[in-house]
Amino acid sequence: MMLRSRIAPTPSGLLHLGNAVNFILTWLMVRKAGGTLRLRIDDADCLRAKQEYLEDIFRQLDWLKLTWDEGPTGPDDFCRRFSQQLRLERYREFLAELDRLGHLYPCGCSRSKIREHAVDGVYPGFCRSRAGGPMPGEALRVRVSEGSVFRVEGQEVALCKEMGDFVLWRKEDLPAYQLVSLVDDLDDRINCIVRGQDLLASTAAQLFLARLHGDNLFAATRFLHHPLIRGEDGRKLSKSDDALSLAALRETGVSSAQVYRVVARQAGLDPADIVTLEDLLRKFCQTV
Repeated sequence: MMLRSRIAPTPSGLLHLGNAVNFILTWLMVRKAGGTLRLRIDDADCLRAKQEYLEDIFRQLDWLKLTWDEGPTGPDDFCRRFSQQLRLERYREFLAELDRLGHLYPCGCSRSKIREHAVDGVYPGFCRSRAGGPMPGEALRVRVSEGSVFRVEGQEVALCKEMGDFVLWRKEDLPAYQLVSLVDDLDDRINCIVRGQDLLASTAAQLFLARLHGDNLFAATRFLHHPLIRGEDGRKLSKSDDALSLAALRETGVSSAQVYRVVARQAGLDPADIVTLEDLLRKFCQTV
């Protein structure tokens, strides 16, 4: 089976070094395998998406010399043909099937109430006994049964403890990330996903949803969760800190070659003599 993967930036902030590392690692794996790479821009959260961030995605991908085989050619093409806002009915359809199977319940709890009563950050299930559809301004959650444990890259993830009954449809009448990501991966026939280690629980959540829905192919997806790139203070890089963005790094004189060498070290390769993306690919292809 041909390898199919995707890079999935979100237009909710400027791309940072961690994003670049993830995208390049994905690109390397696909090109080494002779597979297909799709550019998917996750703009389902339209409340946070901005045009300037959308334009930044294409600007930085061009600077990194990354190419893709499927997806938008630029911001205008994305808005016209590829925005997730054009797929809301598809997400509703998937959600309705889960609801028909009895896996969902409405939740009207406020964020402050959840924060006050959450156990280890997990929703305490106040609305679990509710039936019927949500009222305006309410969310839809999925029931995660006790003992829901998934093995992801040799690690056991207890979804019931990590995420509990997580939200699939937000109170703003928008689909949640876990739902959107899974549906797009299923529809795009993605069989290889490269993520940061902070998304292990998200992988378990999507495996759980696919199983509930009866989609068995997703369980065969190859996952790679790589270590995170962190700032000088040891914190995970965040789009909320524009000082760590690729745009800001470029202004200080950081070159794309320096980014390639960061990726080489992340992949356990000797960064010496790596100047271009082709240099990095050549060394990557020499690995087993």
